[in-house]
Amino acid sequence: MTALDWPTMVGFAGMGCIVWAYWYITGHERPNPFVQHGVNLAGAALLTISLLYHLNLASLVLEGFWASIAIWGLWKAFRKRKLA
Repeated sequence: MTALDWPTMVGFAGMGCIVWAYWYITGHERPNPFVQHGVNLAGAALLTISLLYHLNLASLVLEGFWASIAIWGLWKAFRKRKLA
């Protein structure tokens, strides 16, 4: 059994962010992209911290993609906001 050390707790917080962001986009007619992508990016960052201590290479690569997609989404939202 894995100990509930601080990296594991940080990972749980990141997992909570990503699950909440998925609930948010699914449960709202017009979700705010800054909330959606910002929370996803925070979740990916927290999970990355956890994975640096408890390495799982496949999950670490997945979080890299997750963070990249969130950054792309934020960039698009900022660009769209500037044009409006």
